[in-house]
Amino acid sequence: MSRIIIYQLLPRLFGNSTANSVANGTIEQNGCGKFNDITPKALRAIRDLGATHVWYTGVIEHTTRTDYSEYGIPTDHPAIVKGEAGSPYAIKDYYDNDPDLAVDVTKRREEFKALIERTHKAGLKVIMDFIPNHVARHYHSDNTPKGTYPFGEFDDKETFFAGHNNFYYLGNQSYSCNLDAKDCAETEYNEEPLRATGNDCFGSPSRNDWYDTVKLNYGIDYRTGNRSFSPVPNTWVKMLKILQYWASQRIDGFRCDMVEMTPVEFWAWAVPKIKEQFPGIIFIGEIYQPHIYRLFIKQGCFDYLYDKVGLYDTLRGVMNGQTSANDISYTLQSTADIRHNMLTFLENHDEQRIASDFFAAKAERALAALIVSATIGTQPFMLYAGQELGERGMDKEGYSGVDGRTTIFDYWSVDTLRRWKGDGNYTGELLTEEEKSLQAFYSNLLNLCNSNEALREGLFYGLQYANPYSDKYDSNHIFSFLRGTDRELLLIVTNFSGIDKECGVTVPEEAFAFYGVSYNDKTRKAKELLSGNTIELPLNAYDAINITVPANSGVILKFNI
Repeated sequence: MSRIIIYQLLPRLFGNSTANSVANGTIEQNGCGKFNDITPKALRAIRDLGATHVWYTGVIEHTTRTDYSEYGIPTDHPAIVKGEAGSPYAIKDYYDNDPDLAVDVTKRREEFKALIERTHKAGLKVIMDFIPNHVARHYHSDNTPKGTYPFGEFDDKETFFAGHNNFYYLGNQSYSCNLDAKDCAETEYNEEPLRATGNDCFGSPSRNDWYDTVKLNYGIDYRTGNRSFSPVPNTWVKMLKILQYWASQRIDGFRCDMVEMTPVEFWAWAVPKIKEQFPGIIFIGEIYQPHIYRLFIKQGCFDYLYDKVGLYDTLRGVMNGQTSANDISYTLQSTADIRHNMLTFLENHDEQRIASDFFAAKAERALAALIVSATIGTQPFMLYAGQELGERGMDKEGYSGVDGRTTIFDYWSVDTLRRWKGDGNYTGELLTEEEKSLQAFYSNLLNLCNSNEALREGLFYGLQYANPYSDKYDSNHIFSFLRGTDRELLLIVTNFSGIDKECGVTVPEEAFAFYGVSYNDKTRKAKELLSGNTIELPLNAYDAINITVPANSGVILKFNI
């Protein structure tokens, strides 16, 4: 048994060594990372960081402004492409790999298969995206396997909804180009009949809509609310075949995009079929509606769901002084029965970088939140490439502008990742001392998640209720809890304030009973796992454990029992 630690990366960004990128640059100007850039040395460095899985984002062919027509790939109208490189979530051919990522475009699928093999050889597992809700407006599959057909090929385009249709058709409405004149090009984009847009826009999309995508029909008539799932909708069948295709490439798991925008009945139908055919494969759902979490776990058969509207939002609020550390307890209680199923994180491609001016400004301010997010339970933890280096996401790359995120729409080179890579050995010699220190902290903590028994499989016991606000315990900034098995007990205390805190932590009698621990000894030796220091501390229900907790960080005290 091991904890799942996911390292998310975009090959387009991760392997790009081009310095001095320019805003809105083409692939010729700014370059592009390739599958082949993710070398055995790179994978070994990711594994050494503590990762068990790599989520390769943007590996399926999607819309782009780069011309690949010489390879038989149709060009895309600029009005339906976000940025120069295009969105990884505007899928153009579900059975093909993105040509940007191949050294030899004609062998792009072979190069991706080789990356999967390298990843497995490095002792890591592979996760890739599955985008069920929408495809690119210019979907054109030239690699669809024999026996199936591209989306929309046999649709009745005269009707808004039909059970066998793949898209929703909006009659005589038209597509309006809401972009800059240069993006609309010399000829306007025309779509007749207009189809519904991916974010449930049933009209002409604006710039703020997902205008580069069209929504797929899973059997729900959005005019009436009727749900028609018998006979099985054609979109279900096509999506099952897509899952089977990629699973057959030895993928170990799917991160499924915006699962709440597709009916849970589809997942309950499709996921068991995939798991029966490919035992051990996992499904992770991006979801933002807590009231349906349990539905997607129990009926939809998802292994893990995003803990964004919950722990992420709460930790961000505590870090920024907008809420109390006590609120972490309430958040955890709301998902206590499904805690193992909640994927925790502090960054991904959708969220702002911790070190950006829009979030915490300094990566070190997140270490307390990192400890909580990674160690509260046996659930998976995910980090985003560059997070462990303090990447700020403050570049003006192009389409996305300066928003505290690393672009997913543009050709770009990420400074911290480029310097970590160096000459290709990933020694980090070009990193600053602060960046090296941050990376070492991440590596130490994430490796502990699997090397330490209590963090790998131990039970959680919150201590906030037993330590109300006092001079000895600032519960607005201090959050503490236990993790333990029948062999060892960990006391984890985190400090979300900007100053070191001396605090006395009370461990109540019922906590010892919960773990079946005897506390007769007056003092016991405890090892602080983050620093390696050994100290003697009381371990009983009568004496508070007095410790100094560093600013914006924490301590993990191990007691052998």
